Amino acid sequence: MTQENIMLSVKGVNKSFGGLKALANVGIEVKKDTVYGLIGPNGAGKTTFFNVITGLYEPDSGEFVLNGAHYEPTAVHEVAKAGIARTFQNIRLFGQMTALENVMVGRHVRTHGSVLGSIFGTKAVRQEEADIKARAMALLEYVGIAQYHDYVARNLSYGHQRRLEIARALATDPKLLALDEPAAGMNATEKVELTALLRKISADGYTILIIEHDVKLVMGLCDELTVLDHGEILAQGKPDEVRNNKAVIEAYLGGGH
Repeated sequence: MTQENIMLSVKGVNKSFGGLKALANVGIEVKKDTVYGLIGPNGAGKTTFFNVITGLYEPDSGEFVLNGAHYEPTAVHEVAKAGIARTFQNIRLFGQMTALENVMVGRHVRTHGSVLGSIFGTKAVRQEEADIKARAMALLEYVGIAQYHDYVARNLSYGHQRRLEIARALATDPKLLALDEPAAGMNATEKVELTALLRKISADGYTILIIEHDVKLVMGLCDELTVLDHGEILAQGKPDEVRNNKAVIEAYLGGGH
């Protein structure tokens, strides 16, 4: 596999909290234009690893390369600039803002207007704001909730709030879309609709990294998987390989099954 085919390469990640070793020499390679899954039992270290990659936690050690360029996951805004956008297990929208405004906020990470230009409302700034609004509307249409563009975010249904979070992440023009349990709290119908949306996003050239507890959803969606257990890599490979791995089965079901 050539490095040109790799969107995200993470090697040798270690992370401790006090005397607790949360991650021990964890690494993944995510190919471009694929969906990569990160799974494991509760307490396996998935969220910690995710938070390290996306700049919420500073690692004790590790090497991070995104689309061929090294990046340092020391701050969330720097990771966003590098090209990683994420959503959260617990929805984090601006509840009092409209759906459109939420997506526009996400878009501002790619803006170029100066402070003075914003204060005086220059023609360039006005044009950029119009472009941001148009792009935000297009993304709401893309995820299927354009008709709710003027709804206050907290008044949207749970499933639509999840879609709004994805639209806001896409507004940053990410190289990698990192989704933290996007199906959490969804009913069966919403999960089917979410899976269809993620497949569309992947087909349109986005690389996706996903944590998800719904093993059926992950197995049907992901091209490759890493399984963590107690902060260490238990298995890596294609879904069928992981599904039939005895160590994985024992981790999820217990050694007696």
